[in-house]
Amino acid sequence: MGTENKKIMLIGNPNVGKSVIFSRLTGVKVVASNYHGTTVEYTKGYLTANKERMEIIDIPGIYSLEPTMKAEKVAVDIFEDSIKENSENIYINIVDSTNLERNLNLTYELIKRNIPLIVVLNFWDEAGHTGVNIDIEKLENILGVPVITTTGITGEGVKNLVDHLSNAKISNLVDGDSTDNLPKSKYELIGHIIDKVQVLTHRHHTFGEKLGDISIHPIGGFFVAMFVLGLSFTVIRFIGESLINYIFDPLFNKLWTPVVMKMSALFGGGGFVHDILIGKMVDGDISYLNSMGMLSTGLYVPIAMILPYITAFYFILSFLEDSGYLPRLGIFVDNIMHKFGIHGLAIIPMMLGIGCNVPGAMSMRILETRREKFIASTLMAIAVPCMAQIAMVFGLLGQYGVKAIIAVFGILFIVWVILGLLMNKFVKGYSPEIFIEIPPYRIPYFKALIKKLWMRIVWFIKEAVPLVLLGVLIINILYVLHIIDFLGNLVSPIIVKLMGLPKETVGALIVGFLRKDVAVGMLIPLELSMKQMVISAVILTMYFPCIATFSVLLKELGIKDMFKSVVVMLLSTLIVGSLLNLIL
Repeated sequence: MGTENKKIMLIGNPNVGKSVIFSRLTGVKVVASNYHGTTVEYTKGYLTANKERMEIIDIPGIYSLEPTMKAEKVAVDIFEDSIKENSENIYINIVDSTNLERNLNLTYELIKRNIPLIVVLNFWDEAGHTGVNIDIEKLENILGVPVITTTGITGEGVKNLVDHLSNAKISNLVDGDSTDNLPKSKYELIGHIIDKVQVLTHRHHTFGEKLGDISIHPIGGFFVAMFVLGLSFTVIRFIGESLINYIFDPLFNKLWTPVVMKMSALFGGGGFVHDILIGKMVDGDISYLNSMGMLSTGLYVPIAMILPYITAFYFILSFLEDSGYLPRLGIFVDNIMHKFGIHGLAIIPMMLGIGCNVPGAMSMRILETRREKFIASTLMAIAVPCMAQIAMVFGLLGQYGVKAIIAVFGILFIVWVILGLLMNKFVKGYSPEIFIEIPPYRIPYFKALIKKLWMRIVWFIKEAVPLVLLGVLIINILYVLHIIDFLGNLVSPIIVKLMGLPKETVGALIVGFLRKDVAVGMLIPLELSMKQMVISAVILTMYFPCIATFSVLLKELGIKDMFKSVVVMLLSTLIVGSLLNLIL
């Protein structure tokens, strides 16, 4: 089995520790790619073993080779394509050894495909702690393929797995054998295997299990959620502000500002090219918030103001994902979310949307029906500001105290609730009940967590910085050509009379289509009152998603539903902006 193009495919149920095993096998350098024709991501890396370099692909988690939703279908397509590509690819089936019965369903389906297979019993330490005893030798003999035990978080057993890669083989397991009186149906066979290889012993509930029960209790779950979310955002703000104050601001002020000032001098301190690249000088100096040059504001906003908070948010989100809390949060809020026409799992796209609306939009595929996707996507696009925009709102409204910041997010929350109730009443279709596997609480594997964080940071830099630079370039050109003034006059009856804002706000609204965070930053030179700043921040969040989010939502929802969603956004913005002007 020594072909140069041979690959190792990791496949298993969700929450079986695949990403941890993947990290142990691949080291640092990994790549996240979209499966062709979709927005579903899979991860790949490389392993060198026995002087052979092989690509490892982490297939998204599935329960069966018979998919029930779009994301599962893509995972199955990746698996099927790998078989067509090379029949000698090695397949590693990662199994949760604490839940053998459920996991063996996929194992059985893989065996029936006649592929070179290794079964890995992960969480082997947990199995022992929870009274699950499995006879590995018997299981290996019955399945007809190598069975390896691992504890991904400590790395125990991973070297043994690598050493046994060459032993992957096609199973000789059959459904029925008269000499052994084996049953014929899949589930009878799985039950038969469990009876032969697994023994359960009495044990007491662990602390993690008790905490898990509290997390989904109607009363206990509320206090756990408030504590987790409160602590999360406290940590996010602490990490974000620390990175800004001690790393990014000093880097820009001490290293980048002298470079930009020299470039400014070369361009004569003014002129069209100077204003595009460097921006307007403020009291003879660079103002990273006000200059609006591509090399000043264009770089400072995404790197020094936003990236620190993005880093902190995704670190916390990755921790909550890998620890097992997010599925419990979904269960806890399920009853509430049903009042808005979506089930509890929609909380995950909403939380992802707080980091960045793009991955939030991409994760809408975990929702099963068209109605759920429409409602959840529209609610997120209208009332869930991304972390980049949140960071800018904190920076803009901080001078007015906590009350101004609370006002913005309080209004957005009220809008989210009212819109959800209205769409649940008027959008046709149905919302199914939540069906989700809840993993036990686990301490995340730090290396895998950091790897996931790094991939998300790289993605943000590749996505955000070019769009910010493009946005600053476009807005500067529009100002020079007086197009902003023309548009401002065109929509001034709405902006000025209904919402009480200066017509210069139109420039920020235009840039908001490219980057909401930069648009919020453009409000600073306008010297708005607290009331105007609150209204501006709210309508900038509501009126339209950024172009990257719009592109993903268009793909997820289709043209017809996206058009309806945009209509809801514009009408909601008009109504809310006008009401705020009257009330505040």
